[in-house]
Amino acid sequence: MPSSLTGKVSLVTGASRGIGRAIAWKLASAGCDVAVNYYNSHDEAESLCEEIRGLGRRACALQGSVATPDSVDEVIDAFRKEFDHLDILVSNAATGVLKPALEMTLKHWRWCMETNALALNLFAQRTVSLMPRGGRIIALSSLGANHAIPGYGFIGASKAALESLVRTLAQELGPLGIRVNAVSAGPVDTNALKFFPNREELLNSFLQRAPARRELTPDDVAGAVYLLCLPEAEMVTGHTLVVDGGFSMSG
Repeated sequence: MPSSLTGKVSLVTGASRGIGRAIAWKLASAGCDVAVNYYNSHDEAESLCEEIRGLGRRACALQGSVATPDSVDEVIDAFRKEFDHLDILVSNAATGVLKPALEMTLKHWRWCMETNALALNLFAQRTVSLMPRGGRIIALSSLGANHAIPGYGFIGASKAALESLVRTLAQELGPLGIRVNAVSAGPVDTNALKFFPNREELLNSFLQRAPARRELTPDDVAGAVYLLCLPEAEMVTGHTLVVDGGFSMSG
């Protein structure tokens, strides 16, 4: 029986690895065609596209930074050469600097804010004309938006800004039938987490405190994104869905 997402077109930023890759694969498995945005991991992006085509879906790899208007324009221009509309936009690409706030610079602030928050608005501005009623925009946040995490200050601030922007876009795009939400994930053991000096401590703390009593995986996060794309989520908008096995409620 066909999925309710069969034939939908999706664009996932930062999709060549980690959580982004899991989201792209999940949407493709549910019947979506997928545009895979990446920054510098061409081989991984092309490999993912080949896997998606193996499912009988269309896929293309789109290289480009998500942080600057000119680069986003290039990504969308390339997207338009492959697809004539967009049903699902997932703003997943993120970056940051892990340092105490007192050691950070203006360059660090702009890097975090432009890649992690501004990118959502840039893509929304450039894709809303391509989105029919029923479209979905989903941004990836983190627990640092609401919790103080050592060395995570600027990234956390950018994620808080992202969640605020999600609410604003939900309000502005609601009359067009487009729903905008965020998914906030707990610690997931991806390549990005390897840059945390306290990686092992974070993962061990998660296992001890999360009532779910197992590790959080990219597939878990992808599953939450998938749920927000379903027709049954039509009345969910401006919401941040926390996916952390109950970790953040326990202290």
